[in-house]
Amino acid sequence: MIGQGRATRILLAVWAVLIMLFLFVPIAIIILYAFNPSNVQSWPLEGLSTKWFSITWHNAEMRQALWLSVRAGVFATAIAMALGTMAAFAVHRFRFFGREAVSFLLVLPIALPGIITGMALNSFISFNGVNFSLLTIVIGHATFCIVTIYNNVLARLRRTQGSLVEASMDLGADGWQTFRFVTWPMIATALVAGGLLAFALSFDEIVVTTFTAGTQSTLPIWIFGNIRLGQQLPQVNVVALFVIVLSVIPVTLAQRLTRDTGVLRTGKAVGPDAPAGAVAASEAGAAA
Repeated sequence: MIGQGRATRILLAVWAVLIMLFLFVPIAIIILYAFNPSNVQSWPLEGLSTKWFSITWHNAEMRQALWLSVRAGVFATAIAMALGTMAAFAVHRFRFFGREAVSFLLVLPIALPGIITGMALNSFISFNGVNFSLLTIVIGHATFCIVTIYNNVLARLRRTQGSLVEASMDLGADGWQTFRFVTWPMIATALVAGGLLAFALSFDEIVVTTFTAGTQSTLPIWIFGNIRLGQQLPQVNVVALFVIVLSVIPVTLAQRLTRDTGVLRTGKAVGPDAPAGAVAASEAGAAA
């Protein structure tokens, strides 16, 4: 039995290594090609060079696509943080008819294939005679970014002790003070983590964007178009390296934040103007 258990662990370890290699070897190859001095993707490389980095940065079309992706990601994340947080509070705090249906509808956009969401949004935009613009891209991205914020905040609220809010209110704090000194410190890290993940999703999105961008090109659309043409593959590799780095950073930060307890401030830091109820509840939350 001991031998069988050891063999099982070894096989699982080998299987895990093979899966990791399957996922990350292609990414490593793209990173290497970004430093390829030749404009032909051949193996082995003739050497390593950073000459394509400068050329790519001075590509006006690429910079315009990058700026559009950043703006779309920021605006979509902001909208998702507002709507997703409010939806999470509504579902967590109140009991009403159709509550589970609301949760299902909020999660549905990310569960559906992106092409279905994109086609639906494209039909809606065209039917209402709206011009394709940054606004339509933001609306399309916000539909699935809301899910990330909603899930993160709702999970944190379910982990938060309801007695802390009740104690704060009982000891004299009003609704705003309770939110500021008790609820907000508890959900802040979950909200920031959700925002980082939402921005990463928006920045990398291509399927929904294709149906809502019109003639505009975000960075993923620019990459896809140039891969098909094959004339600027070295620059595409550089941009892909940049996208990988820009995606890994928020995902890593979000992962570290979600491991946190969610407490950003303790009772000692709530300020002298905070009511006793808020201070006591904040200290209790920090101790928990």
